[in-house]
Amino acid sequence: MKPGISVGQTAELEVEITADMTAAFEGITVHDLYSTSYLVHHMEFAARKLILDYLEPHEEGMGCHVQVSHLAPTLPGMLVKLRATITDIRDNKIQAEVEASNIRGKIARGEVTQAIIEKEWLEKRMKELSIVQNISSEFPQGQHVEQTV
Repeated sequence: MKPGISVGQTAELEVEITADMTAAFEGITVHDLYSTSYLVHHMEFAARKLILDYLEPHEEGMGCHVQVSHLAPTLPGMLVKLRATITDIRDNKIQAEVEASNIRGKIARGEVTQAIIEKEWLEKRMKELSIVQNISSEFPQGQHVEQTV
């Protein structure tokens, strides 16, 4: 990472909640309120903004831990403001506290941790997963592949 990132730095994100951000499972709407899954997405995005200016061209950030308490509802059309604050930097991990609020007050609080990794490492893991996925589709569950040396 580039120098300069430090505990206490903040980043903000504002999101107008839309109808497609409401709670639904498998296309069935549960209620017309801001969903926790979209809240987590926006919390991760706010935390990501903390690291963007410090990533080297060969680095990428990946979420590796999220903890959230969704405290209050938000309707479509309302504005949600998120504020992420770096609370810890250890090895390749950046931890941030994230709070979200709407016009009525705080709606969520939580923590997002990102790992800073080498893009080359990530690309290698993605390639390995792709190979595993291709093998899995060729051999249905219950079958296995004999390996020979």
